[in-house]
Formats: sequence, C-alpha cells, structure tokens
Amino acid sequence: MNPKPTSGADITDWRPEDDAFWNASGKRTAYRNLWISVPALLCGFAIWGMWGIITVQMLNLGFPFSKDELFSLTAIAGLAGATMRIPASFLVRLAGGRNTIFLTTAMLLAPALGTGIALQHPEWPLWVFQLMALWSGVGGGNFASSMANIGTFFPKRLQGTALGLNAGLGNFGVTTMQIVIPLVMTVSLFGGLGGEPMTLVKDSGWILGKIAAGTPTWIQNAGFAWLLSLIPLSALCFFGMNNLSSVSPNIGSTLAAFVKIIWLYTLSFLPAGIGLYLYLPQPTGLGLLSMWLVMPLIIVSTLLLMKFTAFGTMKDNIAKQFAIFGNKHTWSMTALYIVTFGSFIGFSMALPLSITVIFGISHLPDAAGVMQHTLKNPNAPSALTYAWIGPFIGAAVRPVGGWISDKLGGSIVTQVISVVMALASVAVGYVMLQAYQSATPEQYFLPFMLLFVLLFTASGIGNGSTFRTIAMIFDRQQAGPVLGWTSAIAAYGAFVAPVVIGDQIKAGTPQIAMYGFAVFYALCLVLNWWFYLRAGSEIKNP
Repeated sequence: MNPKPTSGADITDWRPEDDAFWNASGKRTAYRNLWISVPALLCGFAIWGMWGIITVQMLNLGFPFSKDELFSLTAIAGLAGATMRIPASFLVRLAGGRNTIFLTTAMLLAPALGTGIALQHPEWPLWVFQLMALWSGVGGGNFASSMANIGTFFPKRLQGTALGLNAGLGNFGVTTMQIVIPLVMTVSLFGGLGGEPMTLVKDSGWILGKIAAGTPTWIQNAGFAWLLSLIPLSALCFFGMNNLSSVSPNIGSTLAAFVKIIWLYTLSFLPAGIGLYLYLPQPTGLGLLSMWLVMPLIIVSTLLLMKFTAFGTMKDNIAKQFAIFGNKHTWSMTALYIVTFGSFIGFSMALPLSITVIFGISHLPDAAGVMQHTLKNPNAPSALTYAWIGPFIGAAVRPVGGWISDKLGGSIVTQVISVVMALASVAVGYVMLQAYQSATPEQYFLPFMLLFVLLFTASGIGNGSTFRTIAMIFDRQQAGPVLGWTSAIAAYGAFVAPVVIGDQIKAGTPQIAMYGFAVFYALCLVLNWWFYLRAGSEIKNP
C-alpha cells in the first residue's frame, strides 16, 4: 500500500509501523501532535496545581479564611483533578484526539478567568473559591486523555520516548506555575482591564527573593495570566492536531464529539461535588464523612455512573475498562504509583502553604506554657521563592527513572526509591517537629528543603520506574486502561497530602503526617518485594 498524505483533521489511513508510511508523512504528523500536546498538558498541570501558590498569597494578603480553609482549596482542586482522570482515559477513543485535546484545553479558560475574577473580591464567601478550585480539576484530568492520545500516533519502538516526553515535559507545568504566578502577581499585566492591586499585609516573595509587606500585588493575575497561553493553544489544538479514525472509529460530528466529552466530565463532577459537600465542614458542606470514606465513595460512584449511563459505543469500551479490575497486578501497581506520582503531586500541592505556615511564624509558648502559632517570623523564608525547586527536580528526573529501569528492571528501582522515601519522610517529619516548636524555625529550613528535594527526586525516578513496570506486566490492550486507572487513583495524592498535612499542622503535630506517609511507603516496599522481587514471584523485576 502506498503511503497517503496525512492531512485534514480526521486521518483515515494511519500505519505508524509501516516504515515507508512513517517516513513519508506519519513521522511529521505524529511529532506535530506531540509538540502541540506538550504545552497543552503543561497548562493543564499549571491550572490544576495553581491553588497551592494562590493560597499562600491569599494568606499574605489577609483574605478572611483560616489556614485549614486555605488548605481545603488546594485539596479540592486535587480531588477534582484525580476524579476527572477516571473518565478522561475514555475520551480519545470516543471523541477523537484532536477534539478531546482542543476542548479540554479550552475548558481551562473557565477556571483561569473565574479564579482571576474571584481573587479580586476577598469579601466573597469561601464557597466561591472552593467552586473555582473544583473547576480547576479539569487540568488534572487532562493527563489521562493526553497520554492516551499521544501513544496512538507513534510506532511501538518510539512510544516510550513519546510518552516520556509528553508526561515529563507536561509535569513541568507544576514548576512553571510556581515560577510564573509569583512573577505575574508583581506587575499590572493587563492594565486597567486587569483590576486594581491589593497590598500585602505579610512578606511575600518570588523566585529572586522576598517581597516586603506593603507592596502592591495583582493576585488576580494568578488566573488571568493563563489566558495569554490558553487562547492561542486552544486554536493550535483545533487547527493543528488530528483525530485518527483507526483509534476513534465512531466520532460522529465534531459537535457530537464535544457532547460526549462534556457528558463524561459532568459524570465526574457530580460525585466529586456531592462527595465534597458531605466532607467539607459547615457552612459550605455538611461535614458528615471523613476523607478516607469520601474518596472511595467518589471513585465507586464515578465508575458506576459511567457504567450505567453509558450509551452507544461507550458501553463496550467501559466493559473492557472494567476487565482490568480482575487482575491483581492492577491493584499492586495502583498502590506503587501512589507512592511515586501520588507523592509528587501531593507534595507539590501542599509544600508552598506548609512552608508559609511552619516557617513564616515564630512558635512561642504563652504564659500558661501553651504553644502559640500566631506571631509573624521576621526572618521567614518565602514559599514562593523555594517551592518550585522540588517539583522541578522531580519532573526532570522522571526520564532518568525510565532509563535506569530499562537497564536494571523497574521493580528494583521502585524498591530502592521506596526505601529512600520512607527514611526521608521520617527525617523531614522530625525536622518539622523541631521547627514547629521553635521561636526561630528558619534555622531548620535548609534541612527541611533538602529532605523534600530528596523526596521529589525519589518520587520522580519512581514515576519512570512504575510507568515502565506497567508497560512490561500488561499487554497492549490492557496497559492503556491500567495506566489511566493508576494515574487517576495516584492523583488523589493531591487531595490527601494537603488535607493530612493541613490537619496535622492545625493539631500542632505536623510530623505525624510525614510519619504516616513513611509507614505507607514501607508497606508498599513489602508489596513490591512480594509481587515482583522475591524468589518465586510470578513476574520477576518487570
């Protein structure tokens, strides 16, 4: 068969394993889709994670919310993004890659614009900001659809490289956001159209150092700034990407494809919203259920909604997805991916506000000997100056983890990083304990940051090793759904870490959170050894 040109939005002839086809036109088309996908995914991660930085500046500007309410905003964004990954893995097959990436990228405009508007009104009720955080979850869901899309464009021999570039560079959205948002808040980016500045009541910062209290700050730019990239990116996705008919055979019209995407995303918003209403304390929620009950309730209800409301071709696709739950390795790899990606995204969300709350205050006992955490620390390090370092390193070493795993085997690499993470978590917990009992907590900041950098490095390497292990354990038909499922569940780390760390800081025992994570890492270390490293294991060091 002679190679045909691959032009137009819908490509009917796609044969990446055919060298003649690949060299004639396939390679150019595949890489064009990849290089548009990367910045779109990067912006998705940025919108998803931006509340980790925004809440720090809300605290510095004196927004009338408690520390645990601010932690809840970060957690809500994390939970919504994780939940939206569950249906997102179906979108490409049902609606086409170009249609999916365009619409889910364009959807990010709503939380970016809405957040910018809300941040100009500190007098607005908490539920408005919680709604914006929930809406930001669209960015978290985009990972599953983006990865499912890019893998279909490349021959098997190049899929690892393509997926690694898409995931690794996409993960830099967390770092990009942590650098860009503090920068754009220092300037009147849109003039009179962007609204008036507010005045810092506490010291803030950016990548180059501290910004003193009393300085005007345009916090609304934390949302508005993303319009500058999302608008042209959305157009680029629509006009520059492609649907593959061999992957998405029953797309229908573009409008019909958009309806499918909106339908499935709505199915994830509903259980996430209801679950949060049952979890969040009054006045925005009922406060009836704990985090550990809400998460499985949301996951199960999302799956059941997808199963019983599916129509047309969705029914068969969802039935195939559910088949992975009968495989024990789906569950073992889900736990191991929580160790790696769950830690990476969870710590990325929780670290900025943790730095502000632990090191921005001088912790002194009152006359009765009760420790107080209210006095401003004049020597506090700025979270906005340092928080980006860990996620940057974690994203940068992800390809290294895959490369080492190709040489040594994925499970042995996962085992080593699990040991490192367990020990580092205990150590950082001890440092947090010392800092939270000190009038001069800044003296503990250097070991705190070094230990968190170690955690991010280990989790980044582990992201690569677990990704590789899944590809080795499961056949081509199941690997995609398993990757989508594990990435969705691991993404709940973005909910768990801010809640657990925030609750323990409120209780005056921040170290307990890190000790708890260390116990989980140790249990998963045993799990990894049992399934993949012990003598007689069914699959040896995949």
